[in-house]
Amino acid sequence: MRGRATTTLRGGRLVLADRVADADLAIEDGRIVDIADRLPPGQRDLDASGRLVLPGFVDLHGDALEKEAEPRPGVFLPFDFALVQADRRYACAGVTTVCHAIAFASGELGLREPERARALALAVLEPAGPPLVRHRLHLRYEITDAGTAPVVAELLERGAAVLSFMDHTPGQGQFRDLAAYAAYLARTYGTGADEVARRVEAKRSEAAAALARVEALAARARARGVLLASHDDDRLERVAALAALGVRASEFPIHLDAARAAVEFGLAVIVGAPNLYRGGSQSGGLAARAAIAAGLARCLCSDYAPQTLLPAVLRAAREGLVTLPEAVALATRHPADLLGRPELGRIVPGARADLLVVRADIDPPTVERTFLDGEPVLEAVPRGSRHV
Repeated sequence: MRGRATTTLRGGRLVLADRVADADLAIEDGRIVDIADRLPPGQRDLDASGRLVLPGFVDLHGDALEKEAEPRPGVFLPFDFALVQADRRYACAGVTTVCHAIAFASGELGLREPERARALALAVLEPAGPPLVRHRLHLRYEITDAGTAPVVAELLERGAAVLSFMDHTPGQGQFRDLAAYAAYLARTYGTGADEVARRVEAKRSEAAAALARVEALAARARARGVLLASHDDDRLERVAALAALGVRASEFPIHLDAARAAVEFGLAVIVGAPNLYRGGSQSGGLAARAAIAAGLARCLCSDYAPQTLLPAVLRAAREGLVTLPEAVALATRHPADLLGRPELGRIVPGARADLLVVRADIDPPTVERTFLDGEPVLEAVPRGSRHV
């Protein structure tokens, strides 16, 4: 161990890559410096006995910021205020690195209009104050929308971490028929039948030119080391075409065959924690549990509910879908590796000390402490507890 550790977590059950170990963990200068059965006292000792110690979650797709910025359709809050609120939600959920998924799609109203979406993206890239957790930008581009492609290109230059391609044209993907698409618009925006027909026609008329836009954006993203992802894959041909453009992740494939196709083409399958925790997809798509049980899922993201990440991870292990280290890796090590950040998402000497102290013996389980770079950003230990 190098010198005197700033912080020592004592007696926790550390979830390592291949096992769970009862051990002490020492932190110095924002990094994990030692793991051993018994370490000498540090400048600050914290009792973690009876608690799980996990790496902080690395979330590739989180929609919570959009919900904070537009809590009801057409009702907007200041975006810097929304980021502060989302920041605290993620810290409480144990997410230490979040890729905020911001969608760009003209004509879908709300936050997805390009200028609003751009302003929200800039709030992520240029936060007004020091955040509790690490914020990154995930650009979601609706491929039938010609008008927002320049905005997406600009934000790639400014430092986005992920770019995903989505296509909500009825007849494929999430909306396998026109009725499902119309129901979504009516439920979300109160859109009438005539407006639905107009939007469908606009999407179909832009489909022919979509490939050129996608190719250009993909090339720009690859040149900057941005992770490319697809969204709602439903057929092998789509997966093959996107893989040829450098796409390396498939978010929320519609069924098991699409997930298998993604894996065959080398794409990491990403499933949602709310889906796993609830027991199924809210839109009738592939159940995350089935994807994990089949050995197809590589990553677990928060999607629209960051608070479900911890209970979903623990449920996957408790139900025997995977071991606890494998379940934790779905939300930590694997997404960190996809981002090209091997110093995140693992408990090993030299890794960043992004750590969670978790009480897992209660339902729902609770994150009691969240550390970012070795510094406690959340301490929710019950009053009178010896874990102080």
